Amino acid sequence: MADRAELKLDGKTLELPIIVGTEQEKAIDIRQIRAQTGFVTLDPGYVNTGSTTSAITFLDGEAGILRYRGIPIEVLAERSTFVEVSYLLIYGKLPNQTELSTFSQSLTRHSMLHEDMKRFFDGYPSTAHPMAILSAMVCSLSSYYPEALNVKNKEQTDITIARLLAKMRTIAAYSFKKSMGQPFVYPKNSLSYCANFLNMMFSVPAEPYEIDEEIVRTLNMLFILHADHEQNCSTSTVRMVGSSQANLFAAIAAGILALWGPLHGGANQEVLEMLEEIQRDGGDVTKFIDLAKKKDSGFRLMGFGHRVYKNYDPRAKIIKAACERVLPRIRKKDPLLDVAQRLEEAALKDPYFADRKLNPNVDFYSGIIMRALGIPTNMFTVMFAIGRLPGWIAHWKEMMDDSSSKICRPRQIYTGNNLSPYVPIEDRK
Repeated sequence: MADRAELKLDGKTLELPIIVGTEQEKAIDIRQIRAQTGFVTLDPGYVNTGSTTSAITFLDGEAGILRYRGIPIEVLAERSTFVEVSYLLIYGKLPNQTELSTFSQSLTRHSMLHEDMKRFFDGYPSTAHPMAILSAMVCSLSSYYPEALNVKNKEQTDITIARLLAKMRTIAAYSFKKSMGQPFVYPKNSLSYCANFLNMMFSVPAEPYEIDEEIVRTLNMLFILHADHEQNCSTSTVRMVGSSQANLFAAIAAGILALWGPLHGGANQEVLEMLEEIQRDGGDVTKFIDLAKKKDSGFRLMGFGHRVYKNYDPRAKIIKAACERVLPRIRKKDPLLDVAQRLEEAALKDPYFADRKLNPNVDFYSGIIMRALGIPTNMFTVMFAIGRLPGWIAHWKEMMDDSSSKICRPRQIYTGNNLSPYVPIEDRK
């Protein structure tokens, strides 16, 4: 294969280097195109633009492949823990026993919030969305740890990472307790990362809370599946904000807000609402599949298709199997799971969806399993944020460690008015 591409423009030929990744992904390097031609490229949504090189996550949408640092997601979901996967993503390798113990102890040590921060929650109404609280609290952490503001202070990076990973779940649990009108539950050093989160979420002073190891295992799996997904909207936001050398707390707060959108982290909530609508209507999945095929129906089949995956989302397979395994154990049969299974079966048999490769994605089943775990709908995106946190941190750290990184500054094609006069107010019509 040639190592350069040619661009012919205005009678001139410009040679553009071809970059090949370790998994044979190919890109045309256009970094010199504006300097040498005066032209820029236009790519709305950046769907054909590589904004960076990265060694963190490999994703092949056509083949349905997802790997963290080269390790298949299926293996990690079955054999690993969320804490171990966090270390893998952030530090580039699976930890040995000593490294994992040290890392886990660090997360345990930093899990509590400054007592003053508890007063912040008092200022929010009970109707406040937990994502609004989460982003504000994460950003507020920067005021308690001013040493983290200097991103060039590498000695502080590891402790800032540990603080954020540890405190994120505490903030999330506190925001849930706020919405429920229940007292905050402090973290317990004797519990693992996910068990600690469950205890802070669901225990109350009036009675003991029993930790179910199957639920802990399921929560680890759920977080692992969401831990990173290459250059998605929120991760790209973290990188863009971080490119200004904004501190880690600020960059992650921005990522949380990007995740909040229904086209990104809020999609699993919309899937659940769709399944509830189908159930209320009588459960006729064929009727809704037909509606989805009509452009003017106003109905969209949520949880099918993906911007990247043109095959079956490997994460959806894992969560579907977990639903079938876990739901009978932890609660009565969820009628929405039955609706979801029938909807998936009918859609995959329909040529309309098959021809367009509209397969179930991770959002299709994740809402069902979170509901089974007792997570309320308005906390779904918060759970996504906790899971995605190590990926965001890994990308921020990778960028900070790259001496060639530049501040992100996309170009645009201006389509507004040409040079226009200023009209005094008395002359304006």
